[in-house]
Amino acid sequence: MDVSTLVEPVPKAEPRARYGNKSPYTVLGKSYRVLEHADNYHERGIASWYGNKFHGYMTSSLEPYDMYQFSAAHKTLPLPSYVRVTNLENRKSVVVRVNDRGPFHENRLIDLSYAAAVRIGIWPKGTGLVDVEVLEPGRDHPTGSLPATAQAMPTHARIFLQLGAFSDRANAQRMVERIERERLGQVSILTARVESREVHRVRLGPLVSVDAADLLIKRIKRLGLGMPRVAIEE
Repeated sequence: MDVSTLVEPVPKAEPRARYGNKSPYTVLGKSYRVLEHADNYHERGIASWYGNKFHGYMTSSLEPYDMYQFSAAHKTLPLPSYVRVTNLENRKSVVVRVNDRGPFHENRLIDLSYAAAVRIGIWPKGTGLVDVEVLEPGRDHPTGSLPATAQAMPTHARIFLQLGAFSDRANAQRMVERIERERLGQVSILTARVESREVHRVRLGPLVSVDAADLLIKRIKRLGLGMPRVAIEE
């Protein structure tokens, strides 16, 4: 099917789905809390996609999954929600209706339908770096990607892994020294002011690919350093 002929969904007000909004809920031993509302949700991370293996099966909201519709799965957004997903590597975007839970791979932000993954160029690779922004019903939401001139501009989306955030810089420095001893890669401290106080974030990167990030996350977990947070920057 030529997904370029498919029409993107238009955000509209819908009641919460009867199914799929239980909060908290637990999958694979980990608990998740569904957001009370989707207002102002905006996050960057790694997207994956799911296709014909799940085509026709019921989603968490008990709607059948249709790989040829623009839909998505998210761990914490209320079902249903509408979001714009933009591929940070080529600036292509798509509006999707979130009606399922997942992905439960620890460092993935959103799981796109096959059609949505093809529309923004993630399908061939399996994953991509994306920006996810909730769209409010009743507002003007232009569909499609940025103009060709913007798409032609080179993009430099980069992957970092945040291993901790500390109010005391000395604690951040101790984490850096541990990482350097383990030779995990390039590490830095990023200091920012959050609600009138300084926060020192310890980060590894930039990393060359999602696969490299996945491998490094496995090493970090084996060392007992916890589950790092994926951060995407341009």
